[in-house]
Amino acid sequence: QSEVDGNKVQLCAAKHNPGKYFEMILCMNKNMRAIPGNWQDCAQQQGLDVAKIKTCFEGVGGDNLLRASFVKALKRRARGSPTLYIGGKPYRGPRSEMAFTRAICEAFPKDKPKLCAELPEPVKVPVTIVTDKRCKECRAQFWEGRMKSMFPGAVVTILDYADPEGKKLYGELNLKLLPAILFGKEVEKADNYARVRRFLTPVGDYLSFRSGAKFDPTKEVCDNGIDDTGNGKIDCDDPDCKNNMICRKEIANKLDVFVMSQCPYGVRALDAMKEVLDNFESKIDFDVHFVGNIQGGKPTSMHGQPEVDENIREICAIKYYSKKYKYMDYILCRNKNIRSADWQACTGDNGISTAKIEKCFSSGEGEKLLLEDLEIALGLGFGASPTWLASNKFKFSGADAETIKKKMCQHNKGLPNCDKKLSGPPPRKGGG
Repeated sequence: QSEVDGNKVQLCAAKHNPGKYFEMILCMNKNMRAIPGNWQDCAQQQGLDVAKIKTCFEGVGGDNLLRASFVKALKRRARGSPTLYIGGKPYRGPRSEMAFTRAICEAFPKDKPKLCAELPEPVKVPVTIVTDKRCKECRAQFWEGRMKSMFPGAVVTILDYADPEGKKLYGELNLKLLPAILFGKEVEKADNYARVRRFLTPVGDYLSFRSGAKFDPTKEVCDNGIDDTGNGKIDCDDPDCKNNMICRKEIANKLDVFVMSQCPYGVRALDAMKEVLDNFESKIDFDVHFVGNIQGGKPTSMHGQPEVDENIREICAIKYYSKKYKYMDYILCRNKNIRSADWQACTGDNGISTAKIEKCFSSGEGEKLLLEDLEIALGLGFGASPTWLASNKFKFSGADAETIKKKMCQHNKGLPNCDKKLSGPPPRKGGG
């Protein structure tokens, strides 16, 4: 309500003091958590008509202005704050004083203000995008447009992996996944550098932008009818494609979940599986897999090394206690306090050997199992926890027993208790 009232009083100020209202807003913004209670002091300080604003704000006038403002935002499809239009066109560039000034100057068709002639030229930022025309998700033109909107001085060069120059750069920089977006060091002097700095990693003479690249140009493309790797095997016949969704065969009653062991949603999903397994009377084939990455031949995970270690212990439990899903006793116990270092408390009396889990972990066996398992999620392009596969083929999301049951029953006719209501998602709190 405080934000609604703040919106309303600022609209009233704009209507009754069009030449001064913005000074009131700037004053209020100095302590934005005090909005709307600080409007009157700010209005008085800036010489606005407090009485007219107050009448508007407390009456129907303010409500009408706010409704009209909402309608305008909906027509413009403005969902994010801020959404900017300059010269009637959406603005998606940097959010700095200099960047706004340049964009406003460019919007003048003629008779530009004197200030526009005095602006310094934007820093020339060389950007090289290494892509692959076989890659449907690489979207080099999208990245080119985005880089130019972020850096008005961007000079973009697009190289294809199939061309000698692109392949040479790919090899020299030891790139792995495409698209690779490579900035010259000049970006450090550009207006918008602070906005992208945390996404940049030094690679040779370049700064590589983390773009979420997933395409490996050295591997088989699984749906183009071409032998990309030259091994005589095309598309799904190539071992590179064994984990690709396109090549997976439907398997009745199969359920796989991909999680990070310390992710709260992954924990909730695995906790829900006890009810699901009981409901289906063990008539399904269930497997747990892990989401993460592989760097330098080592497994990595979003929540750091403690999560990697727990992933390893859980995959060790899965290997040695798979019968009747005995490993779930360990996982469900750990989930009660998943970040605790005392994993041994979830072994011993429950029939899971502390020594066996420790040996699997410390000998390197568990790490090897995890690396092999991560290849499955990476091949499928799964990065969210939890992500589910019903019948080895159909991806879905959810962390509650009812959703899991519904999706399995949707793709597997004849499973028991599909009409039984299970625990659903918890009710949402608040109106956010």
